[in-house]
Amino acid sequence: MPTKTPTHHFNALKKRWIKKHQEIQKNIEKKHKESLRWVSTNSKHVAVGSITGLLMLAHPANATVLTQNLLPPPPAEERKAYTKEDFIQELKNKLPETVQELNPEQEISIAHTLTTYFNMPVSASLENKRLNRSYGIIGAEQHLMRYPGDTMDTHFQSSEDTKYWSSGMAPGRGAWGYFAQSRDSMTQQDVDRERYYIAVQTFLAPGWQDNPNELYKFFKYRKMLVVNPENGKAVVAVIGDAGPAPFTKKHLGGSPEVMGHLERKDGGAKGPVLYFFIDDPEDRIPLGPINIE
Repeated sequence: MPTKTPTHHFNALKKRWIKKHQEIQKNIEKKHKESLRWVSTNSKHVAVGSITGLLMLAHPANATVLTQNLLPPPPAEERKAYTKEDFIQELKNKLPETVQELNPEQEISIAHTLTTYFNMPVSASLENKRLNRSYGIIGAEQHLMRYPGDTMDTHFQSSEDTKYWSSGMAPGRGAWGYFAQSRDSMTQQDVDRERYYIAVQTFLAPGWQDNPNELYKFFKYRKMLVVNPENGKAVVAVIGDAGPAPFTKKHLGGSPEVMGHLERKDGGAKGPVLYFFIDDPEDRIPLGPINIE
């Protein structure tokens, strides 16, 4: 009879933990429904910590992950074949009927959906920092100057890119200045950051008035998953600019390439999107369009 190795025991325990994890995820909203409702009613932002406490009591996962409201993607062997139709329907079931700020319960539930379908750690808050909202109306932005002297004539690398010519270029730099100091020093990372950037209302983020410098540094080129819940299209983007102003009735802006992929060209080139932080400290997740795995 073959001897069972430590690896065998580890894998067996791992599978049992995963199964338990999935059971908890399915039932946690039902079990803590009243508590979560009370938390979301009494404290919008502090509620995140309270919900995390509930999760830590019920969920045997890593404490660091939970304190950021990040749930790890399920292992490959436990993942099923997801479809875009499943994804769209699941978001429809979880989102409010109108575009409004999500409560903490909704954010955690939707973050889990995004994490599961795109196989990456996604959350509405990261390192105890967050934006003023995670669900809002996105509007079209112009191209940004990547380096001093960048113009529409020098901006595109291929004929395929020129389809975004009509968007024009913003007269000023983005909130964090140029992406590169010169054309010669510009890297592919700089190109991608400008190509797939979003502008968010950093100035309305909780804590901005108290410590703008810290949040300014935190938000700079921070990766976010931006999703059109109506068609399932998604883009990994960076925060590359600040805006729009509240009077515009828009909550964020997208580069021409972001808007093009999300197919947010309906009417006035705007519409609802989800935008959640991606936890990618080692910078392994590439920018650009992403499909459901």
